[in-house]
Amino acid sequence: MNKLLKVALGSALAIAVSGGAALSASYQLNMSTALTTDDPTYIGLERFQELVAEKTDGEVNVRIFPGSQLGTDEDVLEQARAGANVAVIVDGGRLSEFAPELAILSAPYIVDNFSQMRQVVTSDLFETWSEKLANSSGHRILSFNWYQGQRHLITNKPIETPEDLQGVRLRTIGAPVFMETIRQMGATPTPMGWTEVYPGLQQGVIDAAEGQSPAVYGAKLHEVASYYTKTGQFFLITGLVTGDAWFQQLPDEYQTAIRDAALEAGDYASQLTEESLLVYEKKMHEESGMNIVDIDVTPFKEATESVYKDLGLTELRDQVRAVIQD
Repeated sequence: MNKLLKVALGSALAIAVSGGAALSASYQLNMSTALTTDDPTYIGLERFQELVAEKTDGEVNVRIFPGSQLGTDEDVLEQARAGANVAVIVDGGRLSEFAPELAILSAPYIVDNFSQMRQVVTSDLFETWSEKLANSSGHRILSFNWYQGQRHLITNKPIETPEDLQGVRLRTIGAPVFMETIRQMGATPTPMGWTEVYPGLQQGVIDAAEGQSPAVYGAKLHEVASYYTKTGQFFLITGLVTGDAWFQQLPDEYQTAIRDAALEAGDYASQLTEESLLVYEKKMHEESGMNIVDIDVTPFKEATESVYKDLGLTELRDQVRAVIQD
């Protein structure tokens, strides 16, 4: 199926499933995520849905579609550009195609904690990136403070150093910053949809993957992998992104209400995530015997340091660190 047809079908589905609530609301937003309904981020999206209804007196209705029902994240981004009333929760790496500065949010070991990252994504610096994205691609960021956890390695063999990843086909997100990081960690980066990772591991199409524990547990990857090694290469911060064309048709007060709701719900979801990380790790170990392994990540930090130079991110890294220091 070609890309344009996929976008058209996704947009049609978004319209078709709008449901009865849209009949009483003036505006409808169909919210897409690849995550499952028990993920803390999905629960945050439910909070976003509630807050939007409260702040707009029911004039803006949000519908949530988990499990990539409206298409892959990339498909939904295209639907949003085309003017459909859709939104998706997505990382900066995927958006860097349109605004290269956003790649820095997905760079390896860029921050130490959520507090530091929140400083960055609520700064004046980030707002300039957000406006550049809207102008260059027609995507509107509603908020970018949705922390989903640090991403670790999911393998069927022990991993202690980058040398252990030589020859390993490892699923990651198909954006340059993710691909190059995984390559410099020693593995062969292999992009595929998140819902394809379980059968990919089960059938040997890939040897390994990387992801944050709520998503790993939600996808049941602990059933088809033996080790969850805490390398923490990516501090996964994501945002709610819609189309600027749809956003600009809203009255000013609704634009403000939706952005305020997204920021508030993002903080709520991020707190749930931080509280849940160790809980999910414990569940994976208890349910399948998966080994949860802490290692010295210094060799991986050293191996991925050149990602910044190779992708032209050194200056952006310095700007981010200046925001954190301030």
